Amino acid sequence: MNRLAARTPVTALFWRVCLLNGVVFTLGTLVLAFSPATVSARVRLTEVPVLLVGLAVILTANAIALRTTFAPLDELVASMRRVDPPHRAARLDRGASGDFHQLIETFNAMLDRLESERSVAGATALAAQERERQRIARELHDEIGQSLTVALLRLKRVVDRAPAELRDEVEEAQETVRGCLDEVRGIASRLRPDVLEDLGLHSAINALCHEFTRSAGIPVSRDLDPAITRLDPDVELVCYRIAQESLTNVLRHAGADAVHLQLEPRGDSVILRVSDNGRGGAVEDGAGIRGMRERALLIEASLTITSPPSGGTQVVLAIPPQQIGASR
Repeated sequence: MNRLAARTPVTALFWRVCLLNGVVFTLGTLVLAFSPATVSARVRLTEVPVLLVGLAVILTANAIALRTTFAPLDELVASMRRVDPPHRAARLDRGASGDFHQLIETFNAMLDRLESERSVAGATALAAQERERQRIARELHDEIGQSLTVALLRLKRVVDRAPAELRDEVEEAQETVRGCLDEVRGIASRLRPDVLEDLGLHSAINALCHEFTRSAGIPVSRDLDPAITRLDPDVELVCYRIAQESLTNVLRHAGADAVHLQLEPRGDSVILRVSDNGRGGAVEDGAGIRGMRERALLIEASLTITSPPSGGTQVVLAIPPQQIGASR
């Protein structure tokens, strides 16, 4: 039963092509039979153009009919070539697919299934990544951070009792340990933004921009709409990570000296925009960009990255209304 059902569209297409060809050639024969044009038993040179014109008409009509029939296949092939895992693929119009309705419907269902499975797999992978980030941050803070703190306290006592000729060296070691402790705390904070959970997205982004300006020396102007309060935790985490990756890309690739970060409502949606005045050009889809796209897909948001050759790069995350709900 399943095999017969699977062969039904192909069989229908075969008979349709045969029927179209039969109709075209029958009409051509009738035209030649009942038209004033005649062909003698031995074809004359003056009759050759009539035959060629008739053949051309038949072939043209047959080509137009078959082209119209097979047009949905071209759309299907083009859609298959446009399928890109980090992006949502456009669906084909099922109503305009003609004899290929079942094929188009099956292809659209396959895309729905693939995107659903990809979303689940991506959510699982990113959740595991966040858990690992939290584990590493906790170990950095609790283990290495505490050890460095103890070492710093012991060095302070050594400085107090050290002879004058060794005091400068011990103080330098003390400053080195203090710098390492600050760096460990900074890494732990970037891995697990406690301020995001405690105070919300606005405070987390402000802290992120302040830390970026302090470490990179690039000022970040911020325009955070106060009307946007607490969002869903998953949405806030995606916004924070995309802003974090965008600032990292500015530091690594843009060569910019100013960055603008904006969080604003647009209709029922929320827009996160990070733009810089650095050098533009083609944006390579590296691991960071792919990670941003995957995170956007988790909350069904759209991510647009533009980088014209004239300069500047802009990252825009558009969060749909259904992901905002009553959190605003």
